[in-house]
Amino acid sequence: MEDVLRPIVVVGGALVVTLILGWLADRTLHRIDTAHPETPLWDLLRRCRLPLQVVLCTALLRTAYKESGLELVRQYSAAVGQALTLVLIAATAWLLVRASAAFVESWYSRYAASARDAARVRRVRTQVTLIQRVVTAVVIVVAAASMLLTFPEMRAVGTSMLASAGVLGIVAGIAAQSTLGNLFAGLQIAFGDMVRLGDTVVVDGEWGTVEEITLSFLTVRTWDERRIMMPVSYFTGKPFENWSRGGGQMTGTVFFHLDHSAPVAEMRQRLHQILQDSPDWDGRSWSLVVTDTTPSTIVVRALATARDADTIWTVRCEVRERMIEWLRTEHPYALPRISTTTAPVERDGLRAGRPDSAGHTDRPEAELDKP
Repeated sequence: MEDVLRPIVVVGGALVVTLILGWLADRTLHRIDTAHPETPLWDLLRRCRLPLQVVLCTALLRTAYKESGLELVRQYSAAVGQALTLVLIAATAWLLVRASAAFVESWYSRYAASARDAARVRRVRTQVTLIQRVVTAVVIVVAAASMLLTFPEMRAVGTSMLASAGVLGIVAGIAAQSTLGNLFAGLQIAFGDMVRLGDTVVVDGEWGTVEEITLSFLTVRTWDERRIMMPVSYFTGKPFENWSRGGGQMTGTVFFHLDHSAPVAEMRQRLHQILQDSPDWDGRSWSLVVTDTTPSTIVVRALATARDADTIWTVRCEVRERMIEWLRTEHPYALPRISTTTAPVERDGLRAGRPDSAGHTDRPEAELDKP
């Protein structure tokens, strides 16, 4: 009877204690969060309940597994203890990652709620995201190293590796040159404020918004919902356009190729009316001028401003559409015309012509051959 009760008491007791402590911790955090709604930290820490329970249960079993009295445990005591130790290390790393993410996200939420500069908020968000990824990577590496060092064979290997650490460091640095370059480029982007999450950029002729920044790559979401994955080292080694740098305000232009008879003054008044009716125009600036001329057309440039890149695209399309419609209905003669036939010649205006003192005549060549 004792052989049956002892494992039940050991395993069941560990599970019951784990569930009770996890429930108490969750209720305590819930009460603190209710009493302090100004910070989301306590609610975010409730996400740590599951890894905390795994840590508690594994720690209790690691301490008392030998008291279970099971024949299988006595026979493979070292292996069971080793497995519980590995699970405990992994669960502790999981708990640390969850807890650090809760602290970082809570701090960023409070900062974003109180800050007024949107560009600075995006900068801090980029830095916080990359720092959190670095912390996660460090915790995982340390946990993996700790798990390996629990094996006696790996301790001997570790000693020999330390003896040749200099050579291995050089070899690893050469082999991982690209990876390390991207790592340092990611840190340079985070703290150099070159590009931030949410920035509007133009890269290799593609216009889009920075959607994700990691330690190795950067994701740009284009206007047509495509995702361009680029190594972060690209942004530290090549030029690119950042339309959000120094403020999101944008100036857009629309070009019209019109006939020389186009009513430019009336077009200027019409442009002002269109912009005043548009909710996307920010009211900062506008203009309409003739920028170029050709033998058959003139080039008229309409200029308007908006608060960001997405809005300026809408303003440009609206100005182009409404101005063309107005010209088509009110001033159709202003639209460019292409001649497809030969211009008629007035035959009555041609004279036979008489030779001048130099022997030339003003008659066309075709008529000189006529009798």
